[in-house]
Amino acid sequence: MSEYNLKKLEFSPDANPFGLGAEVPIKQKFVRSGLQKTSLADAATGEVVATSTIHQIEHVDSDHFVKVFSAGIAATYELTKTGQRTFQAILQIYENAPMSGGVVDAIYLAWFDDGLSGQKLDMSEKTFQRGLKELLERGFLSPKAPNLFWVNPALFFRGDRVLFLKEYRKTKPKAAPRVEPPVMTAATLGTAQPKPTPRQTNLAGHRPGKSRPKQKKRK
Repeated sequence: MSEYNLKKLEFSPDANPFGLGAEVPIKQKFVRSGLQKTSLADAATGEVVATSTIHQIEHVDSDHFVKVFSAGIAATYELTKTGQRTFQAILQIYENAPMSGGVVDAIYLAWFDDGLSGQKLDMSEKTFQRGLKELLERGFLSPKAPNLFWVNPALFFRGDRVLFLKEYRKTKPKAAPRVEPPVMTAATLGTAQPKPTPRQTNLAGHRPGKSRPKQKKRK
């Protein structure tokens, strides 16, 4: 169940909550978004850490760039098919939105004329609303006012390059559980000695339970 009710959204009319970046827990990982110009650093301490980095650069045309960008974002945030389709539709609205001060920090999203902001979509209004809730949960958008949403500048931007960074960290091996030795008591130790089997012999080579044969005296 989604925690977002599109009819009862909490608005932030004055400040974009994504200004300092956002971190979203997804299954066994965290996805952090932000516009950074510094080296890799520990998120908790801010200390730059030693990291082996393999950086590959690929040049693509404008259309291919948009496809790679949207597909990479959807895969990183593990969007459902509905979430990915909704993101692509909103991304088109964002690309055509007028800029203010050189940026587009909020976009108007309203469903009318059987489409998003009047643009026909291959989805119903209910499907769009499910996708919109998913994007709100994943930190793509944040409510600013009715039908007006702040955009995460790291996920909606008009730049000419994008870097998808996936960091792998080795986990420490788990220590084997310590097995405590059993507590020995008088009851468990006992006093009786086990009876020897017929094949057991003592150190002198005789079977226990029989007397040693008498040696004849030499005349």
